[in-house]
Amino acid sequence: MEIHISRSAVENNFNLIRKIVGENVRISSVVKANAYGHGIESYVPVARGSGIDHFSVFSYNEALQVYKIVKKSADIMVMGWIDSSQISDAVKKGIEFYIFNIERLEIALSDAKALKKPANIHLEVETGMNRTGFSKKDFKQALKIISDNKKHFKIKGLCSHLAGPESIANHVRVKNQIKFFNTFKSELEKQNLAAEYSHLACSAAAVCYPGSRHNLVRIGIMQYGFWSSREVFLRYLNNKTGYNNPLQRVITWKSEVMSTKTVKTGKFISYGTTYLATEDIKTAVVPVGYSFGYSRSLSNRGRVLINGVRCSVIGLVNMNMITIDVTRAGDVKPGDEVIIIGEQNDMAISVDSFSEITQQINYEILSRLSRDIPRIVVK
Repeated sequence: MEIHISRSAVENNFNLIRKIVGENVRISSVVKANAYGHGIESYVPVARGSGIDHFSVFSYNEALQVYKIVKKSADIMVMGWIDSSQISDAVKKGIEFYIFNIERLEIALSDAKALKKPANIHLEVETGMNRTGFSKKDFKQALKIISDNKKHFKIKGLCSHLAGPESIANHVRVKNQIKFFNTFKSELEKQNLAAEYSHLACSAAAVCYPGSRHNLVRIGIMQYGFWSSREVFLRYLNNKTGYNNPLQRVITWKSEVMSTKTVKTGKFISYGTTYLATEDIKTAVVPVGYSFGYSRSLSNRGRVLINGVRCSVIGLVNMNMITIDVTRAGDVKPGDEVIIIGEQNDMAISVDSFSEITQQINYEILSRLSRDIPRIVVK
């Protein structure tokens, strides 16, 4: 079993993103959650090879994974969790991190003074997501601390996070956030301070809200070949001819047949009594299960491709195995390729098809793919 990462698809997707946001906007590749399941160790070098020199992660542990790969050849930004004990190491290595409260700012100041090296910080402000970020009052206090200690900080960014730009239902809220963000930017300038980058836009906002792009965008799902939602895709297609999807899926997930057998009419298959053979059938066992990220909710509902035929998952999805009905898939034998996500002959199984069955969004399905599955970079 292995996951293939397509280098040409990554290049295609970043080329499209550059056309959308413009050459003067820097792209930060968001590789949190193990690069959305694509694998940080495999994916980051491919993105780097496509000209990406800025990476965003959630945690400092993820930042260290990226740092081992890129060293000083790219910037790394921690958008979320960094333990107080890790801030000194981040300052030492030049890794950037969000500051969203006074406590973290004061720790960064203390460590920067001790190391005699400025901390690379991004000031996150609260614009309406109500998650993390400085309020207007705390922001003024933070700016005072920074103004009094200018040599100990590099303000790499002023940032916030938009609350759902992938849906038109959030349009008013998002537009208000963009306006509110600009008031924080004005406050920064009023204090004779400047951020190297201003950034608000994720994949959806980069497409739907040009005013959110500023000079850096944080691109997550789109680089991997997925639109944030159907609405975003339709927004992209606005004023364009045709209905072609220019994004290319980066990931292919494949396994192989482990064993086959004939099951007689009237016999139950797998655990329990969820599937009864109503005729003599041929089955194949595939070494994939919920421990690898193949949801148990796909029991008796999932599909895979074998010999170019769409075959059904029958019985319960096990921890490490699934059983497939291959009665109509020709001469299926151990070792035959099984496509879980991807294409085979003229057929395809998409991540979207998983979403429709399991009610999980693309992000969730991808990020749950087991780290134990080998990732292989292909053309």
